[in-house]
Amino acid sequence: MCTPATGRGRVRLNVGGRVFETTAATLAAAGRDTMLGAMLDASWNAGRDGGDGAWPAEYFIDRDPACFAVLLDLLRTGGLHVPPGVPEAALHREALYYGLLDRVRAARLGELDGDRLRLAASVPGRAPGDGTAVRAAPDGGCCVAHGGAVRVYNWALEERRPVYYPAHAPVNDAAYLDAATLLVAARERPGRRDDGGVAAFSALTGEPRHRFRVAHDRQPRSFTAGALALGAGCDVFASCKGRFNEYGVGVWDWNTGEQAGFFYEPPGCALGDADRLQWLDATGTLMVATMFPRADSSFIGLLDFRDKSVVWSWSDAGTPASLEDKHAVHAVAMEDGRSVCVINQYDDLGFLDLRRNAAGVRWRSRSKLTASGKTKACGEETCYPKLAAHGGQLFASTGDTISVFSGADRVLTSTLRCSNGGAICDFSIGGDRLFALHSEENVFDVWETPPPPII
Repeated sequence: MCTPATGRGRVRLNVGGRVFETTAATLAAAGRDTMLGAMLDASWNAGRDGGDGAWPAEYFIDRDPACFAVLLDLLRTGGLHVPPGVPEAALHREALYYGLLDRVRAARLGELDGDRLRLAASVPGRAPGDGTAVRAAPDGGCCVAHGGAVRVYNWALEERRPVYYPAHAPVNDAAYLDAATLLVAARERPGRRDDGGVAAFSALTGEPRHRFRVAHDRQPRSFTAGALALGAGCDVFASCKGRFNEYGVGVWDWNTGEQAGFFYEPPGCALGDADRLQWLDATGTLMVATMFPRADSSFIGLLDFRDKSVVWSWSDAGTPASLEDKHAVHAVAMEDGRSVCVINQYDDLGFLDLRRNAAGVRWRSRSKLTASGKTKACGEETCYPKLAAHGGQLFASTGDTISVFSGADRVLTSTLRCSNGGAICDFSIGGDRLFALHSEENVFDVWETPPPPII
């Protein structure tokens, strides 16, 4: 609730009974799309001058004065200084009211730099040992897949209403369309019809929006959805396994949920079992990776949906006997679009040249860089290494640590050792944060880059 203001230079505000004085320039710095910036607009103040041209002595805003003091100081100095007596949740609520939540978040988080990351929080899960995947939201929040549920957290790490796939089907993957919309891929269970597939949900309320259906020869089919990826424009991709051997990758329009195409699995290309999809903007292709141990051998391919062709592929099937016990277990296309990095179960990094179709992996040993060359177990399951690329850096999880590699030569520059939750089963980067999920204790760690000092 807000009532009018004062003159054009200094502005006086009474917030919840506490009086603040500032300048119009300070309030204007909030931006015209915020409440404080809009207060200076002529249309906001139309008819509030009493008809004599004189402005009222002050604005009255019926909100929390302690939080307002923090936000006003942020506009004045650019720095966020939160006194011990101001609860985080209250500050975030008030920042949202004034339209300053993005400003608060930008002041708290610097642009993600793997060499400057600091452990900011460790958040316990609901069911120990049940977490399977973590996904970063574009606004700094995240979600964690737990069996048939997806636990959703806002950027303040407060838990929202969970997302449940219809019939509580087991969740294989999740992806954010935007901060308010979450995609979920689920597994169809034996003896159950149409309980798997892909669906969109509100990340704010957990309510379903629409299902992404698959049809073959114009006949709707049930299917298991594996990995998810977002493409250019409005494309959503998912690896699919149908009941009648309809294996491949489906594509839908994310606004309508309508199927836009289906890339059927050609001989020698494992697409339906893919556990990793990634869109490559540079080439307009989709990387599909089906990795050990999901399959007996690892396969990576680039799909061009425009002409339904496999434009590049690699497999470790038929590997020489000296290397046959080493398998690529995860892959990521590098940001330059020229290579794919893979990692095996012994934490060795390898690189594939996307410009050469028959090239092998250039392996380099990491045994001297890690404390142990053995993969650690999470309960009864093995936590295999994972990879991610962000901001020109390469990230690799091994055991309970994440290694950061920088530069063209991918030199090890930092090691992030996480909490006491055991080995890392998954991690994700987004919204200027890195989230690492520990399967053993079902804890996820939150890593942030501190903002640069204000000079």
